[in-house]
Amino acid sequence: MKLTRYTLKKLEAVLEDIGYEIIYEKGNFKSGYCLVENKNIAVINKFFDVEARIQCIIDILDNIEFERD
Repeated sequence: MKLTRYTLKKLEAVLEDIGYEIIYEKGNFKSGYCLVENKNIAVINKFFDVEARIQCIIDILDNIEFERD
């Protein structure tokens, strides 16, 4: 899979489709992102480049439970 802005937008759409809001903010998260569990919010470090943002979303999708169609 190529890591492009288009890929990032598609992954953001997948995360939003399962009910998560994505926020890009600065922070010193150990993993590059933070999940607010009770509110289905994913906060991703805004200083990350496209590839790092994609990797964060992939990690989030791997670690949350959701129904796959």
